[in-house]
Amino acid sequence: MNIKAVAKRANVSTATVSRTMNGSAKVSPQTADRVRRAIEALNFYPNTNARALGSGRSSLYGLIISDITNPFFPELVKAFEDIAIAHGKEVLIANTNYDPARMKICVTRMLQRNVDGLAIMTSEMDERLMSIFSHRNIPLAFLDAGVPAQGISYVKIDYDAGVMVAMDHLASLGHRSIAFISGPLRFASAHTRLRAYSEYSASHQLQSHEVPNMIQEGDHRVEGGHAAMQRILQGQTKKAGSRPTAVLTSNDLTAIGAMGALAEAGLRVPQDISVIGCDDIQLSAYTMPPLTTISLPREEIAKASFRALLDARVPDGANLLPGACHIVHPTLVVRNSTARSSNARS
Repeated sequence: MNIKAVAKRANVSTATVSRTMNGSAKVSPQTADRVRRAIEALNFYPNTNARALGSGRSSLYGLIISDITNPFFPELVKAFEDIAIAHGKEVLIANTNYDPARMKICVTRMLQRNVDGLAIMTSEMDERLMSIFSHRNIPLAFLDAGVPAQGISYVKIDYDAGVMVAMDHLASLGHRSIAFISGPLRFASAHTRLRAYSEYSASHQLQSHEVPNMIQEGDHRVEGGHAAMQRILQGQTKKAGSRPTAVLTSNDLTAIGAMGALAEAGLRVPQDISVIGCDDIQLSAYTMPPLTTISLPREEIAKASFRALLDARVPDGANLLPGACHIVHPTLVVRNSTARSSNARS
């Protein structure tokens, strides 16, 4: 079976079959569907390696994430892969484990596989590696940081808005002493959230600064959230009302760890202390109690990243177009881990 048989069955040219398999935007959806049905009916499975050698294009997109054990990222991977498959593309996934050295290995792997584009949904990336992709005309899509350039796009989460809506929610419940567990402060996104928390606390004259150890650094993992919450509790004094009545965390795994530490200390969520996470992973709806969290829409992030890569190249050409910045707006999902401050009730 060959490409000519597929073309004959679909009543199109061999060039149209080739364009369909390469995901070209020049083929109408109706024609592409007819070609795919012909491919399926004839059990035609082209040699993608041979096709890549002939065209210089692999139809393979790279996706680098930080932590495959964090449910946020598999959910993001699934959304990215769904849209890639719909466009006739394959996805190569790599996991850095928040390790800059491992990041370099992941990037090398992408270059060796000749990816047509790379989405980097993590913070560990050095500019030298970026220049390698630029010189090879491989489009890039980043999460959270940077300025668009030729072939380089960014998906930026509005963390300031996310922190503000979470803090507004806690303030509306009468919380004046709100702790914060950040992500690793070597990441720009963690600094952004910490700054937003600090500015809100100062502008609203919250009492956060009066409690020792109120701000702690976590590692985006359950264990880090547990340890950070223990440090916050250890920093409290015996003075009545000195303990924070709420804690805002960098992600849902951190919040789950914090809730574990609170339970071990004999404190109830939300009666004694309210907890807010960030990400809205599926698990957060089933914690005890269900977690109030800042929702980051994975499908929107994945679609914006893939579309940026797909649109970065001149159709059927090698040159890259100027990149763009897509802003993602978080929303607050209110569940049962937040309640009115016990201090406000008294």
